[in-house]
Amino acid sequence: MSSEVSELLDAMHSGAMSLDEVAQRFKSRRWPRRRPHSPATYLEMAAEELQDPEPYLPGSFDDVIAAYDQGKISRDQLRVLSDAVAEAQRAEDAGAE
Repeated sequence: MSSEVSELLDAMHSGAMSLDEVAQRFKSRRWPRRRPHSPATYLEMAAEELQDPEPYLPGSFDDVIAAYDQGKISRDQLRVLSDAVAEAQRAEDAGAE
């Protein structure tokens, strides 16, 4: 499944874009987020532990983790891109206040 994020990562992997260019694009885009669910009881907390992981969310940070798992990006690149995503989300959160 292709998304803007996976296309940017592929461009970086092929050398068509630099890490800095991709990080800048990551900082300027809106990232889909999952709604956090806080269990109210220990029983709910235990039940959540037994559930399958969240499903794949196209165009999300899931694509970055998949690229790392596939060896398309290094740990250092993952760190830079993770920081860029966090910066974009902080900026979005600050604008929502």
